[in-house]
Amino acid sequence: MKTPFTLLFAVMSLPLLAQISVSDTASIPAVVVRSTPVSDTLKNIPASVAVLDREMLSQNDGTIITSLINEVPGVQMQQGALNTNRITIRGIGARSQYSTNRVKAYIDGIPISTAPGSTVIEDIDMDVLESVEIIKGPASSIYGTGLGGVINLYTRDKPREMFGAGTVIGSFGLKKYTLRAGVSNEDGSALLTYNHLQRDGFRDNGSYNRKSLTLNGKYRITERTTLRLLTVLTRMQGFIPSSVNRTVFEEKPTAADANWEAAQGYESYDKLIAGLSMEHRFSDGLVNTTSIFGQVRDAYEPRPFDILEEARAGAGLRSQFNYVHSAFGKPAELAFGTEALWEDYEGGTIENRFREFPGQGSVEGERLSRNTQFRQNINFFAQERIRLSQKWSAEAGLNVNSTRYTLSDQFATDSLDQSGDYRFGTIASPRVGLTYRAARDKVLYATVSHGFSAPGVEETLTPSGAVNTDLLPETGVNYEAGLKADWFGGKLYTEAALYTIQIQNLLVAQRIAEDQFIGINAGKTAHTGAEATVSFRQMLGAKWMIKPYVNASYHHFRFTEFIDGDADHSGNDLTGVPTHTANLGFETRNTAGFRFRANLLHSGDIPLNDANTEFADSYALLNVQAAYERRVYDRFNIRLQAGINNVLNVRYAASVLPNAIGFGGSDPRYFYPGDARNWYLGVFVGI
Repeated sequence: MKTPFTLLFAVMSLPLLAQISVSDTASIPAVVVRSTPVSDTLKNIPASVAVLDREMLSQNDGTIITSLINEVPGVQMQQGALNTNRITIRGIGARSQYSTNRVKAYIDGIPISTAPGSTVIEDIDMDVLESVEIIKGPASSIYGTGLGGVINLYTRDKPREMFGAGTVIGSFGLKKYTLRAGVSNEDGSALLTYNHLQRDGFRDNGSYNRKSLTLNGKYRITERTTLRLLTVLTRMQGFIPSSVNRTVFEEKPTAADANWEAAQGYESYDKLIAGLSMEHRFSDGLVNTTSIFGQVRDAYEPRPFDILEEARAGAGLRSQFNYVHSAFGKPAELAFGTEALWEDYEGGTIENRFREFPGQGSVEGERLSRNTQFRQNINFFAQERIRLSQKWSAEAGLNVNSTRYTLSDQFATDSLDQSGDYRFGTIASPRVGLTYRAARDKVLYATVSHGFSAPGVEETLTPSGAVNTDLLPETGVNYEAGLKADWFGGKLYTEAALYTIQIQNLLVAQRIAEDQFIGINAGKTAHTGAEATVSFRQMLGAKWMIKPYVNASYHHFRFTEFIDGDADHSGNDLTGVPTHTANLGFETRNTAGFRFRANLLHSGDIPLNDANTEFADSYALLNVQAAYERRVYDRFNIRLQAGINNVLNVRYAASVLPNAIGFGGSDPRYFYPGDARNWYLGVFVGI
């Protein structure tokens, strides 16, 4: 197995193998990163940031972003179903049981993560997105809680067509319908998009239905003031096949877990995300952007062990000033501001009597619990960037966070009352970064950053129902160095990074029943790895362009100290993360509007338990897509696409359940089988 240093050497040596003549029209354009406090081109940011632009976001079936995120080295999105997903960045968040945590997400600067840090990005339909930016590694100096990193989604700023309609059909009952209407003039624009996505699913009890309505726009009130609006309304119902044991995974991957199928288990919710932002330019050197936002979610989830009811309402604001000035006689820019989020949550469980009414699915019985929670998260941040010379730039940042949870048990008994107040002390997260421009288009960088993730309310509860006030936030420090470079006039782009994240107070979800976990601080982990990206563009004559690329990551993630009861797992591989990933891709397109793309993802073995006695096998997944776009009669824009996912029909685990336990003598249910070979066809017509 190659070491991180061998991988880095190989990436840096690739330009020596590419001594060929290329046309200037094949150069890779500069990418501007918007998700850092001081916006700049990708090469000038002293951090590892991945950018998925609109062109790349169109290169799958449009149902979910999983396959595209998995092309980013160091980032993995495990997809148990369209509504069961977990995103990890550099191994952080991999031990989450069913969802994404330790990773924060925003859309147009508005948080879509909950106050405790749970994140669901699959509700945002891909058709409304212009780009996605992923900051890898701790970014708490900018965004507060979120040890793994931050995902920023950006909607389309201006409608490409004023009116449009499209559809996608495919395997396993896939149907997607899109309607779009927009207006635009010199003072602003607005875009209204409706999406309906449904799918029967590859597995039993796996049907999915989601409707979403998105309104986004901007309006220039004056020469100095611009107003932006975002509203996303979602209604979703997704059935849950759940995980299965190894025997079922290997012999009948289409099967659902027997209990989930008998209960006809599913989750459903209505959710609203809304935000209003105003950007005001006080002068050429001072700009403020302030956003107010809210989020409401009403959910119902019948499960074999109970029926969960949830309601959540949150509101907050984020305000940031950018001040261009001179520091010590050098050009500088200061970004500072605050972000605050307040959230009320009400949840409860009801007895599920499905076994008493066979064939009817879930049936409500007696109420088991009802709780209300108040969650508060407040951040103050500042970051300064100074251009020290023509070659050197430096930045330093600091975030100060205060987090508070209050739990009120509305169904308490004398023996069990979960009410309590839980506060963390003030957490300071600093960051320093340095860039060195070795040549006009070649930049070296180094950074040290601190990050943290607060425990969720569920993790703070002890088995007796009391609040564990001794539980500490999970914290980590990231040490990183990297290279970002263009070669041959911008035809070849290479990026490489070496990093290690040292995490303390590791939060462990200790399973004590089929659906009961408790949180404990169990030790330390070291997340050490190497990442590389190589992208090359070559014109073949005047009409054809080819683009081969390679994205790869090597992971050496270990428990440095981890004692769980009588078991000592120190030195073992981190659970739930592949040992390595690699993407080999090829794209070609011509001036007539034709495009073809193929991507081969190879994922290494995944440890399934902390003892490292069970593993999910490595696999290679091939996806291909062909597309054609043409303007007809100078009025209609027509886009056609067709693709095949899992061309080689590989049997693989699309997601895993870390540390699954078999109850009643049954085998542990570690595996979520991935889809077999499947196809899709799509058409969109715009005016």
